[in-house]
Amino acid sequence: MYVLMRSLLPLLFVLLCNAPGWADATLFVQEPYGPFGAINPTGHASVYLSRVCAATPVVLRRCDPGEFGVVISRYRGISGYDWIAIPLVPYLYAVEDLASVPDVANRETVNHLRDRYRRKRLREIVPDGPDEQTSKGSWVELIGAAYNRKIYALQIETTEEQDENLISALTSRKNKSHFNLFFNNCADFSRRILNLYYPGAIRRNYISDLGLTTPQQIARCLISYAKQHPGLSVSTFFVPQIPGNRHPSHRLDGVSAGLVRSKKYIVPLAAFHPWLAGGLVAIYLANGRFNIAHYAATEYAPVDISKMLDSGTPTQNEVAQRELPRTGSGAPKMALTAGQ
Repeated sequence: MYVLMRSLLPLLFVLLCNAPGWADATLFVQEPYGPFGAINPTGHASVYLSRVCAATPVVLRRCDPGEFGVVISRYRGISGYDWIAIPLVPYLYAVEDLASVPDVANRETVNHLRDRYRRKRLREIVPDGPDEQTSKGSWVELIGAAYNRKIYALQIETTEEQDENLISALTSRKNKSHFNLFFNNCADFSRRILNLYYPGAIRRNYISDLGLTTPQQIARCLISYAKQHPGLSVSTFFVPQIPGNRHPSHRLDGVSAGLVRSKKYIVPLAAFHPWLAGGLVAIYLANGRFNIAHYAATEYAPVDISKMLDSGTPTQNEVAQRELPRTGSGAPKMALTAGQ
């Protein structure tokens, strides 16, 4: 796993930071983890923007040369803000340069890296706890996401005008949280961000997700939208979870899939409400079997990422998209090839 992670890092930053001639928005669909992830398998969604940067974690601006954009996400209970913008490398690894990413990270290492970054960059929105101790709360989700979970990514092209429109839209509204797990969650925020770029592309699924917005539904809509608009390129890949003494993240599911695939839900439901259980199974079979993991086939080539970041010059590798043979679910895989 570590070898794969190290080999994938250069390609990841080639893809995200150096695509020639255009920038991109990248949906991060993150697997659930921990006790809550075992109960709720829908995971988390955030959006990486390669040409949008942040003057502060809550004030957006256009990127300067050599900058690589931010990941914008919504979490509950972070100083009352609706969204926070974190640079790409810290968001994934809780460090500011790739050379500092640890080979293996235990809980103590991850906690140390996160708190060090918080004290340096986020103290205004995440102040110290009592006696200058590390603050508790969901702010830890903003930094070092790849230590906790596997992350799938779908990358779409954007323009400078679309970036300006996004910055204007977010800065014209008060950045005040109205988080609601069912109707105004992280996936709803990502849905609205992507719909600013491509209006109407992302919709709720009122059948298989019972009206909730889920990260997998956003991915499903993006892939469907790209099929309907051949001029729009969508590339897919994944970021592996960094190894350590933490448990692996869980399989990502939608609402109906999570209910049907989990014995702790479907067995009691079948015992006490067999017709309802049968209806859920039918919904799942008809409309709920999408799995983003089927699209995350990735090929990669080694690149000196440190040299590339230091020089600020684009890599010579070209990234192309191709379709792979269809999977058993009837959905085509899409892969990235580099340096061909």
